[in-house]
Amino acid sequence: MVLQKLFGYDPQSMKVRTELIAGATTFLTMSYILAVNPAILSTTGMDKAALFTSTAIASAIATILLAVMAKLPFAQAPSMGLNAFFAFTLCQAMGFTWQQSLAALLIEGIIFILITFLNVRELILNSIPVNLRYAISAGIGMFIAFIGLKNAGIIVANPDTFVGLGKFTPTAILGIIAILLSGILMARKVKGALFYGIIMATIIGIPMGVTQIPEGWLPVSAPQSVAPIFCKFDFTNFFNFKMFIVIFSLLIVNIFDTVGTLVGLAEKTGIVEEDGTIPHVKEAMMSDAIGTTAGAILGSSTITTYIESASGIAEGGRSGLTSFAVGIFFLLSLFLSPLFLLIPGAATSGALVLVGVLMIDSVKRIDLTNISEAFPAFITMITMVLCYSIADGICLGILSYVIMKLCIGEYKKVNPTLAILSVLFILNFIFG
Repeated sequence: MVLQKLFGYDPQSMKVRTELIAGATTFLTMSYILAVNPAILSTTGMDKAALFTSTAIASAIATILLAVMAKLPFAQAPSMGLNAFFAFTLCQAMGFTWQQSLAALLIEGIIFILITFLNVRELILNSIPVNLRYAISAGIGMFIAFIGLKNAGIIVANPDTFVGLGKFTPTAILGIIAILLSGILMARKVKGALFYGIIMATIIGIPMGVTQIPEGWLPVSAPQSVAPIFCKFDFTNFFNFKMFIVIFSLLIVNIFDTVGTLVGLAEKTGIVEEDGTIPHVKEAMMSDAIGTTAGAILGSSTITTYIESASGIAEGGRSGLTSFAVGIFFLLSLFLSPLFLLIPGAATSGALVLVGVLMIDSVKRIDLTNISEAFPAFITMITMVLCYSIADGICLGILSYVIMKLCIGEYKKVNPTLAILSVLFILNFIFG
């Protein structure tokens, strides 16, 4: 059977209708990325309409590849943590142009393909302490939520306290409404809660004057051109230590984000072997790596596996046919770009904050009873937010872990890879 060969579909235990409904559910749950990713990346000066197209196409490529290669009911799209890293750390905090940042993503994607093919990822994964992996995920969630509050003007700069509560402008009020709507819908277990929260907030924003409808607007149009951001790489002054740290940080976050999500979703589908191995996990990571490379070429940020895939799994999705359906929905969305581009930044605040809520879940896995484990994890999380940099959070977290372990005599927990990384991080802080 064609479906069985292509997507791992088993006619004895699966139904096509169930797989397609599962795919539609996953798409609705994660489709907020079509509004949020262009909103975040466009702050760098990139063309928002082109970003919508690149987001949809890159998501479709990665997800359809996963459907065929890994035959798992998971979906992939630009990472909500790494798009923030791209826009707010690389472009704003570190001063790279978006063209230079895209070049970094291209190199990271190529390296990710190589280390996945050569199984080098096990060495990197094994070198990072488990508690720091959980802290990285939680810290990114806090960072994303902070960005959501900032974009809506709910949290603003304050000369006396650095940050403070903003004024209740129409934009801020819409942001609050969006957050409450998303939270209520998710608490009521509405499938596609984040998507519906964005749409409802956008509609509410029309009479408030926050949602601006252009004259002659139509909800359907031909796909927007990706030309303004396609292959716009800038390798000027690229090969230096600072860029090495950037690419390494992208690689580490992408690896942990993908692996953590794959493990969690595999548990939900019941496919994990008795020894803990996950069937086709290498193929899933390879589709992620290829998707990241394709995304960089198209002008989008790093691709990752989405935890929202759990919604489709809950609907009964068990094969690659589910993820194939998600990929097709992403392609169809290309013709609805005017609808998604109409969405104001404040309307996406709910999705950003609620994604943060979902990601903070990993905190409960951190060993908080051991201060030598809890302290580096805490440093990782808090410095991501306070330094407004995912990379700084990872660097400071690893450094504090190594210093803590050396000072209390637990030398064996500092592996050679961690020691080398710590030296590189210190050199970066001194000379970077």
